[in-house]
Amino acid sequence: MAIQITASEKKILQNVTIPPRPEALLKVSDEAKKPEPDVSVIAQSISSDIAISAAVLQVVNSAAFRRNKEIKSIDQAVMVLGLKRVFPIVKAVALKSAMAASDELTQFWEDSTNIANVCTLVCQQLEKPQLGDNAYMLGLFHNAGIPVLCINYPSYYEVMHKAESLGWNDSILTEERDKFQTNHTTIGALLGQRWRLPKDLIEVIYYQHDSAGIFTTSELSKVGLWLLAVLKISRHIVLDIQRGNETSDEWEMVREQLLEFFDIEDVELNDIVENVISKIN
Repeated sequence: MAIQITASEKKILQNVTIPPRPEALLKVSDEAKKPEPDVSVIAQSISSDIAISAAVLQVVNSAAFRRNKEIKSIDQAVMVLGLKRVFPIVKAVALKSAMAASDELTQFWEDSTNIANVCTLVCQQLEKPQLGDNAYMLGLFHNAGIPVLCINYPSYYEVMHKAESLGWNDSILTEERDKFQTNHTTIGALLGQRWRLPKDLIEVIYYQHDSAGIFTTSELSKVGLWLLAVLKISRHIVLDIQRGNETSDEWEMVREQLLEFFDIEDVELNDIVENVISKIN
């Protein structure tokens, strides 16, 4: 899958600043590519960025990653969890650290963090723990194009706040493209490429709102479809149920598709949702 960028988008993107990867993440990436990565170098690189290291420790000690004993240092996190598990978490938390702070983005980051945590719990319920780390990264990254557009276009906050209230329905998606000649999913996918996210995650970010029939097409890989399914359930839990809403247009569009994809009954899907909620309440 190649990200489709229109001529008008190319012109717009010339003036859009996409945050570069932090120095700590670059060092970790370089070491991770070596045939025999040095764990101490990786831990030291993460620890060199106070914001990232603090956020990583908060994540690995959260409900989604909870272990019997609290992990108190980056060295311990790398040793206990392993590089394969720590690296996606570092990438995920580095994104937030790379963005300029804004009070108007407080709710956005709170939602993204909650969705990321729930993504990991949903993977456990679906008996797909191997997807948990990338699902967490997807939860935090999936709407990363939104703060990028807010930073570059202050008027974008209006669109963001509408979406927070009403969800990303067709009307708001159309308004977004009409006003800015691009959308947050394209920007998010480009950011994912810049940050060298796994291909499956980039594809899910790009196609996340093209939900009609997505589970019966070949646009996403099998892994991509599982990650999209996890994301949709997680967004339903955080953005619908936890806010007192039983459903939303986004959830209704994919619910039947999820039942068919998982080959389960409605009651089983409800059980998955309820079991996840029981772990976060």
